[in-house]
Amino acid sequence: MRIAPFVTFGLALAAPAPAHPQVSPADRLAHEEMLVLDTHLDTPVLFERQGWDFSRWHEYAWDNSQVDIPRMEAGGLDGGFFVIYTSQGSLDPAAMAKAKADALMRATAIQRVVASHPDKLAFATTADDAERLHKEGKHIVFQSIENSYPLGDDLSLLGTYYRLGVRMAGPVHSKNNQFGDSATDTPRWNGLSPLGRQWVAEMNRLGMIIDGSHSSDAVFDQMLALSKAPIILSHSGPKAMFDHKRNIDDERMRKLAKAGGVMFVNSVFLVPFDNSEERGAITDRQESWETLSPADRRRLVAEKTALDATHPYTTANFELYMKSLLHTIAVMGVDHVGLGADWDGGGGVLGMEDVSALPLITARLRKEGFKDADIAKIMGGNLLRVMRAVQAQAEKAPARR
Repeated sequence: MRIAPFVTFGLALAAPAPAHPQVSPADRLAHEEMLVLDTHLDTPVLFERQGWDFSRWHEYAWDNSQVDIPRMEAGGLDGGFFVIYTSQGSLDPAAMAKAKADALMRATAIQRVVASHPDKLAFATTADDAERLHKEGKHIVFQSIENSYPLGDDLSLLGTYYRLGVRMAGPVHSKNNQFGDSATDTPRWNGLSPLGRQWVAEMNRLGMIIDGSHSSDAVFDQMLALSKAPIILSHSGPKAMFDHKRNIDDERMRKLAKAGGVMFVNSVFLVPFDNSEERGAITDRQESWETLSPADRRRLVAEKTALDATHPYTTANFELYMKSLLHTIAVMGVDHVGLGADWDGGGGVLGMEDVSALPLITARLRKEGFKDADIAKIMGGNLLRVMRAVQAQAEKAPARR
């Protein structure tokens, strides 16, 4: 079993490994034996933060981070898709050139971190890789692109990212771009743009998973119709739980399942969350946690605690998250659901603040009567099935990579 040690964080503060009495030894053992993967880890944004060390235990209440190697071990998270994220900018050539450089720098940061921990981390590009690395006891690092904006108008760059090991991408983020409409913007293209339709074809040709999270309903519908391979939602939630533009309705969830796809359930859009200036100021300071003095750290924690008491970032708790997950399973079936909590990208709920708490999900699903074989599909098996389907479809075509 992978149990996190007591780790000193420094400057007179220490973070013990969390205890979850709800997880019995039998539940924990069942969880540890499964291949557990999350499809949307925004943790690479931290790789460029001064002094932040992926190999050390961090505390969410202190630096706002949710994933590191010790907490992956504590939570039995074997790996997942580490995200190359780029925020949406303007569509002029200079802005897109900068976005291209920024995305390549983030990809380089992922390469650097993996290379720095060869005993713990290893890249994977196929389902077979993941299964092999799991047996070897290494954490699995898949790579994905959130927002294809940095590609500009040059779809050949998808091939470049493919050669770097990227195996998943989504066309848009929070704003419309050259590929299509975002779920959280006013429609411009009424779905995919002409370039976006070419993007779908190229993703299929290369054998990269198409991710519909953040896409408008029209983009989702068109990608589902156009793609020759199953598509996924890497970090989305059911609209039946919370009527937010980023969530998806039951009818589309059923269509996704019928097409062989998977929805990986996030933990963000369950309730309104605190997006106040006061919250933003604290978050900005947390990003400099490693450089703060002991007095400044204590002051920050005290101010965050006081704000959480009156205006918490989220009021969603673990029970609400499980209600969302169970609803998704009821609508789509165990073969079409997975985990994509949006760690380090705004995810987490009260009682499940970081990845160390993941055994709670297995324990709860077992309590609900699900068989371990079906839970294993949700934990990672469904992702591997889609990866194999996407790869097999690409191999049918005369594709040059």
